[in-house]
Amino acid sequence: MAEGTNGTHTQRHHAPPVVSGLSAFAGDYDLILCDVWGVIHNGLAAFPAACSALGQARAGGATVVLVSNAPRPNRFVGQMLDGFGVPHSSYDSIVTSGDVTREVLAARPGVRMFHLGPPRDLGTFEGLNLVQSGLEEAEVMVCTGLLDDDVDTPEDYRGTLETMKAHNMPLICANPDLVVERGETLIYCAGAIAQLYEQMGGEAIWCGKPYQAIYEVALGRAEAIRGRPIDRKRVLGIGDALRTDIAGANDAGFDSLFISSGIHAQELKSLDGAIPDTESLADLFSGHAHPRGVMPRLAW
Repeated sequence: MAEGTNGTHTQRHHAPPVVSGLSAFAGDYDLILCDVWGVIHNGLAAFPAACSALGQARAGGATVVLVSNAPRPNRFVGQMLDGFGVPHSSYDSIVTSGDVTREVLAARPGVRMFHLGPPRDLGTFEGLNLVQSGLEEAEVMVCTGLLDDDVDTPEDYRGTLETMKAHNMPLICANPDLVVERGETLIYCAGAIAQLYEQMGGEAIWCGKPYQAIYEVALGRAEAIRGRPIDRKRVLGIGDALRTDIAGANDAGFDSLFISSGIHAQELKSLDGAIPDTESLADLFSGHAHPRGVMPRLAW
């Protein structure tokens, strides 16, 4: 305990430990649930060392499932990873918030749905029993993202959200991320719109990390691959976002590894793979469960 200027005692915060590589404890886990954006690529190019690390974990006996808040089904993410040059040897399977969104919609056959998001996300709805409609006629709104995430902000959609609120319309959020990396720029995601809607008093249904549905899907997928149940104490979540990746893994009963050069890079002084500032790291995790370790970028 440290003593403050007024004579009271304040809690000294401790930063989680910085580790040299995944090899330090990869053998402790049967399953690795790894984030995609900010960990194995930055939206423009893959990180070869991260891909190699996951491949070496698999070679050592671990199953690797990529868990992404991408609002599209996993096959679209797989195609994107192919384009970035991510080798298939880096992972066993992919689970996305788009997959969970499809399950939520499949449970509402014939629902009238208004889609807010770019045309590239329309594949999320392929083959589902639903009716795409205008906002006034819709029963639910599915938000996969902003129409132009290079320039739009959540406030640009307040009018749409006010109309939804007047109709007591739930918002199904197909990507709970608030922001994501695109190169060295942070752009808003669907989660920022859903967050604003909740602040306005609306109902949001969240389909990805840190909410538990996506972890149950990923765990089930891994158990099918391995052919047996997996002890949650032998699951490691890897990610660059405290709110989604680390908190989500903790709530699911998993250990976690935090990557500091992702969306928190600026506040942690960890840009371009720099070792994070210890005091800033302690502040970030103050009041939150600590990950088992921290790395600037994922490597073996």
